[in-house]
Amino acid sequence: MKLNFQNTFARLPESFFKKTEPTPVIQPSIIAVNDGLAKELGIDPDFLRSDQGLAILAGNSIPEGAEPLAMAYAGHQFGGFSPQLGDGRAILIGEIGGKDIQLKGAGPTPFSRRGDGRSALGPVLREYLVSEAMYALGIPTTRALAAVLSGELVLREQPEKGGIFTRVASSHLRIGTAQYFAARNDTESLKELVKYAIQRHNLQASNAFELFQDVIRKQALLVAQWMGFGFIHGVMNTDNMSLSGETIDYGPCAFMDRFNPTQKFSYIDQNGRYAYSNQPGIAQWNLTRLAEALLPLFDEDQEKAVTMAKEELEKFPSLFDKAHLEIFSKKIGLPQNNDPELIRALLDLMASQKTDFTLTFRSLSNSPDSFLLNFEDEEPAQDWLARWNAGGIPDTSLMKVINPVYIPRNHRIEEVIEAANRGNFNPFHELHKALQNPYNEQEGFEKLQQPPRPEEIVCNTFCGT
Repeated sequence: MKLNFQNTFARLPESFFKKTEPTPVIQPSIIAVNDGLAKELGIDPDFLRSDQGLAILAGNSIPEGAEPLAMAYAGHQFGGFSPQLGDGRAILIGEIGGKDIQLKGAGPTPFSRRGDGRSALGPVLREYLVSEAMYALGIPTTRALAAVLSGELVLREQPEKGGIFTRVASSHLRIGTAQYFAARNDTESLKELVKYAIQRHNLQASNAFELFQDVIRKQALLVAQWMGFGFIHGVMNTDNMSLSGETIDYGPCAFMDRFNPTQKFSYIDQNGRYAYSNQPGIAQWNLTRLAEALLPLFDEDQEKAVTMAKEELEKFPSLFDKAHLEIFSKKIGLPQNNDPELIRALLDLMASQKTDFTLTFRSLSNSPDSFLLNFEDEEPAQDWLARWNAGGIPDTSLMKVINPVYIPRNHRIEEVIEAANRGNFNPFHELHKALQNPYNEQEGFEKLQQPPRPEEIVCNTFCGT
């Protein structure tokens, strides 16, 4: 089968990328192919499972029409600026159907620095499961097309099985892409970036400022959606924030079990910079860095450009609050009510009694009695229910399509990774199947609904790259 590649990114100036090729592996094998996504892209899933398809997914063969490259970008990582990062272990092989096709873990690139350009199996499985779970939940995200076992070991703290992940995205343009050119005072490349982003994402925007406005709107909605599902990205560096408004670069991400507004999981986030409740503020901080990068294009009068940027950035909290209120109003079945105090009271109650975020909202859509079972002290929960009932007749059918039964819980992902490292991929496929249909209870998957027992609680997550 011939894959119909477009290579619009490769047509940009050479300042945007470095040409590179995947490094072959010795004995690759297929773990998973996303049949539905493959068909959306016009690719026969059986072709991807064939020897020829496997060779492409493993980086052992460059398909006809592909022009592999590593993208250039900079970024603020935990607040510190790195003027050159770039794709150190990811290679864009081209675009199909207007979507980027990228191999992660396919070997070193000119941006790898001291890294080997490879990925351990664990991060491949985590990103596959979580990104597809996000898609099924209705949250904008990059997608998983395939996961491959490389047949080789990668050296981390100890030798681990290697994997290669095929990621699909509307684009891989990041805030850090703009920062890369701004750091070099390369205004011409910035102009090219803006023009390309507008065309690539089919925006109504006609200039850099309108692109900036679009990114602000999309990121406000995206982070509100994360919050609505108890999702913690874990590494919200500016190079991990997309211009398309899709969740990207999952790394040490996690969904909360017990609700805790200050929850963090990422082992490297010792100070909680990217904790759950900090995510909106960090998004605004990152967008401020985007504004700084694009300022020369906002207006020739830089004082005016700064004023324009500030006024737009000041809209972010209200955009976020509006989206956040809408999501949580739907979660409690009162979409017309929009009572922030009622929602805040519930979240405070959940935090004080350490209830499970997902199960608490799902049980509310089932019955008051099942809701009360989440609380050791029922009295304040009953008081809240009385306020809730006074707010109108809840729309339980709406609640059941926004409050999931299944999320990719940390302890289940760890089980999947441990089993896979022993050669057993059945838990991976079982969890993936449940996560594809997160809002409906599925027979045989009861255990996947449950929060971890005390001995199963995962306190820290790792990039693992």
